[in-house]
Amino acid sequence: MSWLEMWLPAAAEGAAAGLFLDAGDAAAHGALLAAMPGCSASFGVPRRRRGRAPPGFLSMTMSVKGGRGFAPAPVGLLTGGDDKGGGVEVAEGLVAGRGAEGVVLVEADGKLTEEEAHSGAGAMNTTKHLWSGAVAAMVSRTVVAPLERLKLEYIVRGEQRNLFELIQAIATTEGLKGFWKGNLVNILRTAPFKAVNFYAYDSYRKQLLKWSGNEETTNLERFIAGASAGVTATIMCIPMDTIRTKMVAPGGEALGGVIGVARHMIQTEGLFSLYKGLVPSLISMAPSGAVFYGVYDILKMAYLHSPEGKRRISMMKQQGQEANALDQLELGTVRTLLYGAIAGCCAEAATYPFEVVRRQLQLQVKATKMNALATCLKIVDKGGVPALYVGLIPSLLQVLPSASISYFVYELMKIVLKVE
Repeated sequence: MSWLEMWLPAAAEGAAAGLFLDAGDAAAHGALLAAMPGCSASFGVPRRRRGRAPPGFLSMTMSVKGGRGFAPAPVGLLTGGDDKGGGVEVAEGLVAGRGAEGVVLVEADGKLTEEEAHSGAGAMNTTKHLWSGAVAAMVSRTVVAPLERLKLEYIVRGEQRNLFELIQAIATTEGLKGFWKGNLVNILRTAPFKAVNFYAYDSYRKQLLKWSGNEETTNLERFIAGASAGVTATIMCIPMDTIRTKMVAPGGEALGGVIGVARHMIQTEGLFSLYKGLVPSLISMAPSGAVFYGVYDILKMAYLHSPEGKRRISMMKQQGQEANALDQLELGTVRTLLYGAIAGCCAEAATYPFEVVRRQLQLQVKATKMNALATCLKIVDKGGVPALYVGLIPSLLQVLPSASISYFVYELMKIVLKVE
């Protein structure tokens, strides 16, 4: 039989009530009441004392503020059936089905509950995490924009001149700003991509570590997390990449800016034309993300487990918050840049042929559209296997600074923004 006792103190702007229940009814009652608009509910079971399991107390409060309807108000957990006026105890219990992690409490002055505060802090941490990746992309892409332009000239326009002749031609016809042509669109594409990519990798890696129960992430888990992060970011951000490729292609200038190109593609080829090359993109980004993040993390952990790395971590702990942001980098400035560059080059070399196929797919029109395999065979038929690596040298020259700066700025921004 359930214990049942009502507690209804006077309330000027609403009502508060509570009842004693058996622990077995906790989840059902808590979830039901918490779902009611304007209700705030909690359930707790005091710790067993002297071999006796007392009933838990479920409290609910509703209040009306300013005529706007019900609003959550103070919630508490009484320690026992005879302690109706006593203090509030944080006990083992269930909060609207939350589990036996603790009870949500609210002070009388309307401060946030522990659960709301934790949720708000988590959302803020996620936002700062995403901004760290976005800023890293903005800085790195702006620095290497000229090299990105040269790479696209070889892949998209089929440029045959050597690198120095191409640089001279762009400088002569378009001036210095020509090397940053399409950089704004590139930032609009890469900023959200890198933000999602970095955040997804850290999230997947932590989740895999939680599932495995190991003290440290294994290399396999790093590769899986990296591949999953690459797939996630690609699906979310490929439309902007398609638009940018169309803009730098022959005739792209006549279509206008980002909105003009997007409108033209949707009107002539349909909405899914923005997802051209999605399959080869996913095929390339999965191993690319796996190699990029996996190699970096392997190098990082190898250093941190070395005697020199352990000394650096010990020194950082001694300095605490007194050290500046650069000194708080676990790898230091040089190693962060170096390991980022190595990881980027490994990932680019391993997946570059997919990049070439993807770019060609994005340039196809509906009348002559081919699948990824047919496009790859066509490229090889025209120029042989080396055609799949056209533009690799300028691409590697771009990736070296891009990957190193990207990882460096990302790690630095996490420290500056105090990302947990």
